[in-house]
Amino acid sequence: MIRVLLADDHPVVRAGLRGMLATEGDIEVSGEAGSGPEAVAVARTGGYDVILMDLRMPGGDGVTATRDILSAGSAARVLVLTTYETDADILRAVEAGATGYLLKDATPGELANAIRAAARGETALAPSVAERLVSHVRRPQRESLSVRETEVLAHVARGATNAEIGRRLHISEATVKTHLLRAFGKLGVSDRTAAVTIALERGILPPVGG
Repeated sequence: MIRVLLADDHPVVRAGLRGMLATEGDIEVSGEAGSGPEAVAVARTGGYDVILMDLRMPGGDGVTATRDILSAGSAARVLVLTTYETDADILRAVEAGATGYLLKDATPGELANAIRAAARGETALAPSVAERLVSHVRRPQRESLSVRETEVLAHVARGATNAEIGRRLHISEATVKTHLLRAFGKLGVSDRTAAVTIALERGILPPVGG
């Protein structure tokens, strides 16, 4: 029996997933969490084989929760289940250690098979996500932003100043400027507005307000 932890901030979504998986004889939903920190706490109780992790939740996102769970030595496999498929979201999840990345429009059969694959330690990716990862790898290196560069640029997109970004990310203003300059170089631009525009067009950043 594959024991699953559902981590999603919407009770209706969790109820739907629980009902969807109830018909699978080899899969059992054994726990639920409504936020990233709660998922980390519940995962500590152990015994879970797969954690279905939403990306954007209040009080702590799914990427941070994934990183915290796996760094604590959990043997559970994290399978991201989200509505978001930007390059930035996918790369952050993969870099945090997620075994797979599915979208919420997956069919019940696709979800169940992905859970089984994750439990075996296999990678499970939605076709569109796999295509994005391949495209990212094939791009010129100058376009590939680091996780920190992407975070800094995301704050710029929300209108934050360098000083505000530094406070939010707990880094110096000079370090913020360094990350921005590196991002400018990789994107082939010379200012903040152009960098944000290009990053949005290429899906490196999610739509502002999205």
